[in-house]
Amino acid sequence: MTLTLDSPAARQRPSPARLGRPAIGALGVLALALGTLQTVVDPARPLLERELGVDSAAAALIASTLLVTGAIVAPIAGKLGDRYGGKRVLLVLMALVSAGGVVSSLAPNLPVLLAGQTLQGAMVGALPLSFILVRKNFPTGQTQVAVGVVSALFTAGGIVGTLVAGPLAEGLSWHWIFAAPTIVIVAATAVVFRLMPNDPPGEQGTTIDWAGVALLSATLVALLLGLLVVTGGGIPPLAVGGIVLVVAGLGAAWVAVERRAVSPMVELRMLTAPAMWSAAVLTLAVAAVSAMLQTYVPKLFEVSGDGYGLGLDTTDIGLFMMPASVAGVLAGSVGGLAVRRHGARAVATAGAVATAGILVAVAALHDTVWQLVVARALAAFVGGLITTALLAATATAVAAKDTGIATSLLVVIRLIGAVAGGQAAGSVLDAGNDPASGVPAESAFVTGFLVAALVAALSLLVVRHLKKEVRS
Repeated sequence: MTLTLDSPAARQRPSPARLGRPAIGALGVLALALGTLQTVVDPARPLLERELGVDSAAAALIASTLLVTGAIVAPIAGKLGDRYGGKRVLLVLMALVSAGGVVSSLAPNLPVLLAGQTLQGAMVGALPLSFILVRKNFPTGQTQVAVGVVSALFTAGGIVGTLVAGPLAEGLSWHWIFAAPTIVIVAATAVVFRLMPNDPPGEQGTTIDWAGVALLSATLVALLLGLLVVTGGGIPPLAVGGIVLVVAGLGAAWVAVERRAVSPMVELRMLTAPAMWSAAVLTLAVAAVSAMLQTYVPKLFEVSGDGYGLGLDTTDIGLFMMPASVAGVLAGSVGGLAVRRHGARAVATAGAVATAGILVAVAALHDTVWQLVVARALAAFVGGLITTALLAATATAVAAKDTGIATSLLVVIRLIGAVAGGQAAGSVLDAGNDPASGVPAESAFVTGFLVAALVAALSLLVVRHLKKEVRS
């Protein structure tokens, strides 16, 4: 049996409501503020350690809490958005995020801050909910472009968070790195509530597959935590095998429940369709490659080895990494347009080939600042282009009732790929440590770039399964 993701019936949807500029602007500001809130912790982590009196490992829990909560919330939010309407679920989600912002900004200690960050981790679910609103309120030909713009604004928010964290924390206090974005989120949510049209709910008269929800969440959390533990090293092979068995067991139980559910959380036939699983594999590869580069390039800026490395300080490294962040935003802005004009398969193919070429080039040429800056910026642009293209193509390829769950799964897969890629890159550098200097040898960086290039090249094996046609 052949499964068609976007059947003619699925395409026959009511004419979208005409969105006014204030509603569109509010959704964009909300995306920008959420992206800001997601990254303000990283630059302020040393200051948080001092102010809260905790060590680096304890401070790392702040970012990990967001990651784990996001992995749980994203698919649930996407599914509930498909069922009850994107606007309705988005408002509930923003109430949780706002409450988390208040708790975080008033936190007197780490446990209270972690509680606030647990609530704020719900922000990850806002991305698939935004895609639901975009698909229901934009004509088909404009949906891909709108998805790209929303993705770009989330990325741009990350840049803003990195830039404002220091001035807010040092000029006012660390509490304001959570309070300031939360104020913007509350204001933007109020405008969305007032001006965004209500989108109709779907799947009326069916029960929620709570068993599927619980098992999928447990599987994703076990997978993420397992990746962090295994790639961190220092655990015996028997423990690794135990983690694999736990993840596999949870995954098998989830599949069994979904196959018997009257209204499953995830339609398994959708996951086995070539267009869906190929987009998932490519998203995983792109996220892993990006995380590897995000590890290797700053480290090369920092180290000063024998004939390699540049010995730069933190301020200079942040400055030289900024072009890559800007390139990622630009890629999100044009990614949806590229899909509409050329199709997801063409964009992903060209992007994978370009990424592999960039990585091979930087493996050979990494002696000067401009070489690393250009390579990182080009890779960020191409990676952002592919990621946005995959999200835009998936958002319009599946049936309208599955937009939220399909795109939320890609968001979670991107998180998993980022964790796996970052941890793998760290392992490569640790394995190549020079015993004399205590820093990674140059050969470790070369190996890392070539491994990332191989991952990009292998992704071409699944590109052919993406939908070829161009939607105009």
